[in-house]
Amino acid sequence: MIQIARIPVLSDNYVWLVHEASSGETAVVDPSVSDEILVEAEKRRWRITQIWNTHWHPDHTGGNEAIKAATGCIVTGPAAEVERIPTLDRLVGEGDRVTLGPVEAVVMEVPAHTAGHIAYHLPGEHVAFVGDTLFAMGCGRLFEGTAEQMYGNMRRFEALPDDTGVYCAHEYTQSNGRYALVAEPDNRALQARMAEVDAARAVGEATVPTTIALERATNPFLRAGSVAELAARRSAKDVFRG
Repeated sequence: MIQIARIPVLSDNYVWLVHEASSGETAVVDPSVSDEILVEAEKRRWRITQIWNTHWHPDHTGGNEAIKAATGCIVTGPAAEVERIPTLDRLVGEGDRVTLGPVEAVVMEVPAHTAGHIAYHLPGEHVAFVGDTLFAMGCGRLFEGTAEQMYGNMRRFEALPDDTGVYCAHEYTQSNGRYALVAEPDNRALQARMAEVDAARAVGEATVPTTIALERATNPFLRAGSVAELAARRSAKDVFRG
């Protein structure tokens, strides 16, 4: 029922436009900037009615004010970060529902990268917008939370259906994969995936969205067997220069 457009901005960010045709509504997920988003929506003749923020970082909220001024859209984001996202109109937390026409998104609280980070899971569409919590073959840095929290997030994502599309906010796949090969050098699924990623990036192709099934097979953070293992892998990735 929805169409999703990927808009590359800044050095490695992705902003997602989510369009629901029956209502004519369009949501912008984590707009880093405004001009490129407004131009793309106009080109597609999609009317922006909402912004969905996953967390407060400026490369996810920097376009809020200008897009809101241009369109009159409603801005939804984590209640726990209202003081850091002054453009919010609707504050949401665990289990809240956000609708785009008849399509429903369920809010998941997934703290660790930031203290109030959320994700939007659209179960009927087999889609999750995960911000900077889960990446292709990676996870977010622990800026405001703990390895225990991130481990819990990984378990929640792991429990989603295999075919769930994972829409993260950065093109980090190649660098994540290089570390993943160090963490799990004998993982043949990972080796095969990295060959595909390297080929795609060599010609400038995007490598996201990914899927829960693919992350189960190749993501060393989703595959970590304990909090301690995830913490060790996150610390190693933080200083990895491969």
